[in-house]
Order: sequence, then C-alpha cells, then structure tokens
Amino acid sequence: MNNALATAAAGFGTGLSLIVAIGAQNAFVLRQGVRRDAVLAVVGICALSDAVLIALGVGGVGALVVAWPGALTAVGWIGGAFLLGYGALAARRVFRPAGALRADGGGAAGSRRRAVLTCLALTWLNPHVYLDTVFLLGSVAADRGPLRWTFGLGAALASLAWFAALGFGARHLGRFLASPRAWRILDGLVAAVMIVLGVSLIAGS
Repeated sequence: MNNALATAAAGFGTGLSLIVAIGAQNAFVLRQGVRRDAVLAVVGICALSDAVLIALGVGGVGALVVAWPGALTAVGWIGGAFLLGYGALAARRVFRPAGALRADGGGAAGSRRRAVLTCLALTWLNPHVYLDTVFLLGSVAADRGPLRWTFGLGAALASLAWFAALGFGARHLGRFLASPRAWRILDGLVAAVMIVLGVSLIAGS
C-alpha cells in the first residue's frame, strides 16, 4: 500500500510539473474561466484528454508512434497554423475590443460549441501534449514496473486537479479584469503565447 501511494504521489508530482508550464491550453482555460464561459466542459475535455493520452503512454503506444514520425510533423503544421489563427483573433480583440465583444456573441449554445471545438483543437493538435503525456510520462511510468498504472493514475489526477483549479479559480480574477484595458492586457498575453507557440511548432516540424 505504501509503495502504491508513493508511486501515485510521484505520478501526481511528475504530471503536475509538466502541466503547469505556460502554454496554449492553459491560456485558453484561464480565459474561459475568467469569462465563466463553458468552464465545466473545457475543464472536462482537458482532463479527460490528458487521461486518455497518459493511458496510451503507460500502455506503450509511444513506441508505435515513434515508428511513424510523419504523424507528429503533420500535427505540428496543423496545430501551428491553428495557434497562429487563434493568436491573430486574440490580437484583434486587443485593438478592436468592441468588435471582439460582438464576435463572442451568438448565444450561449454557440459560445459553448466554439469553446468545446477550440479546446479540442488546442489539446489534440499540439505535439507537445503527446511528447509530455504519451512519450515522457509513458517512459517514466514504464520504470515503475507493475505499478506503472498507479503512476499514470496519479498523473491523471494531477491534470484534473490543475485544470479544475485553473478554470474554476480564474473567476476570482474577475474583479481585477473589470475594465476593458485589463481585458486587452489579458488578450494580449493570450495572443503572444499562441503566436509564439504556433511559430515554434511550425519551425520545429
């Protein structure tokens, strides 16, 4: 039992150290949390996607993907282009905040659908997600032998805890973002993260 708890704790710590790094996914979850827009759906997608990818890594799928390097290259180009497009939209909101407000309209259902599709794209079109979960966590888990799935469970719980804290905790930043200027600063940061990551993905593909 002690070995299992220690292994789960190690998985939790390793997973958290990889997930907390600033990235496109975290920036999107933060913005959705501040706006209180489809937060539960976004957090659920991020946590469930990580759980699936971690399970694939622990199950040894990473070795199969290595045999098809063209897959990650294609994902890098597609994901990079998507990040550049999303970054451009965020930059547009910085310079045209009124237009951005209209662009976010379309009703609650339309906003939720856009949030879900964007979250899926930011998660599954980012090669770094595969490198962190399928390859890195999978290889570390393999060293745990029979307890590798316990290690993976700890990593998956870390993902759930982080995204829940980020998404639902971000609403408390609302009072700091009450002015249009504050929102422009946030959108500027989101735009910078998306564009830098988009360029790095394309350059590294």
